[in-house]
Amino acid sequence: MGLLWSLIVGGVIGAIAGAITNKGSSMGIIYNVIAGLVGSAIGQALFGSWGPVIGGMAIIPSLIGAVILVAVVSFFFGRKAA
Repeated sequence: MGLLWSLIVGGVIGAIAGAITNKGSSMGIIYNVIAGLVGSAIGQALFGSWGPVIGGMAIIPSLIGAVILVAVVSFFFGRKAA
C-alpha cells in the first residue's frame, strides 16, 4: 500500500509541477509520476525533508524539485520552433 500511495502522491506532485511550469498539457500520467518521484528525490536531496510529509515525501521540497526537473527537461527536450 505504501508504494501505491507514493505513486499517487508523485503523480499529483508531477501534475502540479507541470501546471506551474505551463508544461502540464504535454505531459502524460506516466511522466507526471516519474517527474514527481524523481523531483521528490532531487528536492529532498537539495533542500532536506521539512514541511508536511505525505506518502514518504516532504511536499514542499518535493514540489520545488519537481518544478526544477520539469523546467530543465523541457528546456533540453522541448519542441524546437521551425
